[in-house]
Amino acid sequence: MLSYPPLLRKLLENRGIKTAEEAEKFLQPDYEWDIHDPFLLPDMDKAVRRILEAIEKKEKIVIYSDYDADGIPGGVVLHDFFQKIGHDNFANYIPHRHLEGFGLNDEAIEKFKEDKVSLIITVDCGVADVAEVAKAKKQGIDVIITDHHEPGKKLPTCIAVIDAKREDSKYPFKDLCGAGVAYKLVQGILKKKDFGLKEGAEKWFLDMVGIATLSDMVPLVGENRALAFYGLKVLRKSPRVGLMKLLSLLKINQKDITEDDIGFSISPRINAASRMGNPEDAFKLFVANTDEEADICARHLDHINNERKGTVAGIVKEVRKIMKERYGNPLGVPQDKGALDMQKKVIVIGNPEWKPSLLGLVANSLVDDHHRPVFLWGRDGGNILKGSCRGDGCVSVLDLMSEMEEGIFEEFGGHSMSGGFSVVQEKAYLLEEKLQLAYEKVILKGVIIKEEVVADAKITFDEANSENYRLIEKLSPFGVGNSKPLFLFEKATIENVKMFGKEANHLELTFKNSHGKNIKAVGFFTKATDFGSELKTGNKINLLANFEKSTFRGFTELRLRIVDVEIML
Repeated sequence: MLSYPPLLRKLLENRGIKTAEEAEKFLQPDYEWDIHDPFLLPDMDKAVRRILEAIEKKEKIVIYSDYDADGIPGGVVLHDFFQKIGHDNFANYIPHRHLEGFGLNDEAIEKFKEDKVSLIITVDCGVADVAEVAKAKKQGIDVIITDHHEPGKKLPTCIAVIDAKREDSKYPFKDLCGAGVAYKLVQGILKKKDFGLKEGAEKWFLDMVGIATLSDMVPLVGENRALAFYGLKVLRKSPRVGLMKLLSLLKINQKDITEDDIGFSISPRINAASRMGNPEDAFKLFVANTDEEADICARHLDHINNERKGTVAGIVKEVRKIMKERYGNPLGVPQDKGALDMQKKVIVIGNPEWKPSLLGLVANSLVDDHHRPVFLWGRDGGNILKGSCRGDGCVSVLDLMSEMEEGIFEEFGGHSMSGGFSVVQEKAYLLEEKLQLAYEKVILKGVIIKEEVVADAKITFDEANSENYRLIEKLSPFGVGNSKPLFLFEKATIENVKMFGKEANHLELTFKNSHGKNIKAVGFFTKATDFGSELKTGNKINLLANFEKSTFRGFTELRLRIVDVEIML
């Protein structure tokens, strides 16, 4: 480790990497070493045998994928694979988020029966669909499940259930995303049969696996780190015309694409397709064959994403109005007796007019505003209300829902920071009271998850330079399990404060290093008043920030990204 520069050594040590061997393995992902044998996954051999039989007999196969930024790219991986090997008797099916919901459904299976489908391969769904798989079997349709969600007590009875999270799984890595599991299936098939493809031809599918891995918030360690690392390499060279059109439209230079471009620009547009209408709109972008088709798809996705942003902003505004009317001070500081209700530790608001698929995004904004768990509900139709919840980093929303009185929720699921639920309309009025009681139960059990934010290192503005950025870059891609390094700049004097962007809703602070060079720090969707009192020129602050490179509109710039500010009195 002594051969590494001190800053890089410290950053590695903060990630639990103590030896030179561990450091080399982390800094230089190796495809042959880090990507495991697909046949270590449960049921892989059964799945491969059945698919090879279907290919040989030219059976009709349906690739049934989820409608999000994991399932859609995963569906594209299998689509491209079957095309490449010349098996044309297949179709991709993506359920409509609002009309069909998550996973396999009976109506789709009936349609497959009419279309003489003999094999369904799921991507990013299916492990919980015991009844639906049984229906398919009854209709004479075989099912192969590829999924990464936690299995229930009973697995579906079918040809194969490929899921590293199965209790009997001996696969060395448990946290692949859905598209990652689909990619393992392709690897398995190619390992058993030579279709005349060039060796390593499947690696071109890693552009989709990279997008999915970076979109689905899976830990970027182990095999996922390698898939994301090589996924970005392929993305920078990908000949996929739809991808190129979208990047051009977004002013992203393909050869410089980063995990941030995926997280902030590409994933939202994939997800906008299902949130606002038809998920196939995103799928069509990635399988487009002509410039004209790709251009239409890219512009349509961008348009509906802008619509999505407008609709979310409208709901956020409406919710804030409700908050002010209900609790008084929208920041949650009681101003009178009527505002004391804000002492409630869980925010619960709903409206039958709201689209459930957008409420997770709205809940994120409310958590930022009020620093407490948020539960929002809406309705797509019928008597069942659907909602999304987001955690504040202190209490798990999954724990809250698990502590709820039995019979309130029709269904619920998720993890500590986010989840979903459904409730019949007649019980919606009980949610607020029951969730407050659940909160108290969780607190009494001492189940607190909040972690103190700790800087990786204390540095000066002189050290925020290109040489150190190149060291930091070696640790990328960043995400869950490998956070961007966080730096503390102490007693920094603000030289200038300004708002920028079309709507002047982004904050820029300017500082100077010891050589008089300007150093910028930006906070997107951040105001100068977001840190207790208004930031002004001349203020001395302690600044927590990430160090990043922006290539927006082709202009390369090193800058800081604001995480938190402490104003010194």
